[in-house]
Amino acid sequence: MASTLRFTSTDLERFPDDGNRYEIIDGELYVSKQPHYNHQRVCFRVGRLLENWSEEIGAGQVNLAPGVIFAEDDDVAPDVIWISNARLAAALSTDGKLHAAPELMVEVLSPGAANEQRDREAKLNLYSRRGVHEYWIVDWRTRQIEVYRREQAELRLVGTFFDGDTLSTPLLLGFALNVGKLFEGLPSEA
Repeated sequence: MASTLRFTSTDLERFPDDGNRYEIIDGELYVSKQPHYNHQRVCFRVGRLLENWSEEIGAGQVNLAPGVIFAEDDDVAPDVIWISNARLAAALSTDGKLHAAPELMVEVLSPGAANEQRDREAKLNLYSRRGVHEYWIVDWRTRQIEVYRREQAELRLVGTFFDGDTLSTPLLLGFALNVGKLFEGLPSEA
């Protein structure tokens, strides 16, 4: 019987600082290249909008690409997170990484079938298992946001938001995201 190589957080520490993003989900290594300019622009915009709202209410923090270590074989860097102050106090370890799920995880899709599979399947399953309350998959090329919300102990698709829609959520009371404004000035495939 052949054994399958399983990567761990310790393995990640040994990888070079070469501009790639290394993540482990269920022991499988995922490597991403430097993201597209528009990918990063959308990450920044989502983060800024969440930060503006969060500063007004003072209930939590936003971060871009933080390390989230759920287990030795589940070590990821989501594009954007929002975490409540109460959860942050318990999740943030002395290593500077989160060791419990933020309430909101956001992934902005990068081109390529492998990247989409990672975000739409592997990360959706991981975030669902690990207690994330809400997961947004943002696609700047098609100008849409898929929102998955925890229902009956798993993340389920509750809506897809397009230009002209406003995304609001019971998780972030008073937050409203104008989808068209988020993608303003960016090219689209649609």
